[in-house]
Amino acid sequence: MMHKPIRRDSLLERAARAYDFGAGFRAPVKDAGDPVQDDAVSAPMPAPDVEPAPVAEEPAWQAAAPIDDPTFLAIPPELRAPVGQELPPAFYETPELSDIAGIDRGMLAEAGMIVPGAPVGPLAEEFRLIKRQLLITRERIAQGHQGDKARTVLVCSARPGDGKTFCAVNLALSMAMERDTEVLLVDADFAKPDVLARLGLAEQPGLLDALADSRIDVENLVIRTDIGGLSILPAGTKTATDTELLASARTRTVLSRLLDANPRRIVIFDSPPALAASPAAVLAMLVGQVMLVVRADDTPENELREAVQRLDGCDEIALVLNAVSFVPGGRRYGTYYGQEGGK
Repeated sequence: MMHKPIRRDSLLERAARAYDFGAGFRAPVKDAGDPVQDDAVSAPMPAPDVEPAPVAEEPAWQAAAPIDDPTFLAIPPELRAPVGQELPPAFYETPELSDIAGIDRGMLAEAGMIVPGAPVGPLAEEFRLIKRQLLITRERIAQGHQGDKARTVLVCSARPGDGKTFCAVNLALSMAMERDTEVLLVDADFAKPDVLARLGLAEQPGLLDALADSRIDVENLVIRTDIGGLSILPAGTKTATDTELLASARTRTVLSRLLDANPRRIVIFDSPPALAASPAAVLAMLVGQVMLVVRADDTPENELREAVQRLDGCDEIALVLNAVSFVPGGRRYGTYYGQEGGK
């Protein structure tokens, strides 16, 4: 004779018996000793119209079960809502996408600059060679007595129009592609700042503001970009004492802050032309290397020599020839090309 299998209560049924979920929906059970009343005879008198006292609204999480409720205790502690205290302000905050600045790739392409993610062209290959030499020199400086300057580079020229900002931006874009480094490009051409405009970014407070006010943390002025490994520090608010601010002890403090904030960071300064403004000579004393941009067959040799003399606060000065013509037989380097170093 076949027997039906014994039916076991489901998990929900067992939970219902344990916690008596329906208790709130059942009418109260009268005690046997209570007098029995006929609802038809002793109908309850209508209650007077009394306006209920206002009840303060509580957040849903504050109306949660008491902390000794079995259901509440069954929830893992890390998943429980707070009881009797406010959520931290960060709970209500959403990430600000505006913290990341978008670089205008179209502007880079129109200006003939390196475009991140684009196929590697002759320009990108040239700056690979340039940055490799700078990185090799950086390692040598790091092992010497000026190791604290190893991660700083000044990009300069003898006079306006030689292409220093073009080279500074491309060097920063190329450096940012390195796996082991990040780049901070600082616009230190206070008289004619142009880095932000070339990248399609709006002017913002920057280096001069941090130098003028010791209460400002310069790291808060750094602009993170959507190009991995590349950040920008604007020139900031112009003053009549730019050179004096750079020559102050505050500058070394600010530079140390920028370097200490990220051990992988290389700081590249785009400075004013050496023969046109004095800040370049001051900055040269603070950096480990100077990349002096020379325009092929255009920068006079006497001006080039004078620029090198003004930048002699740095022991490592390398010349980079800009606006080189290409001919079928190879490059044409112009009438001079060289490197100054290890003075």
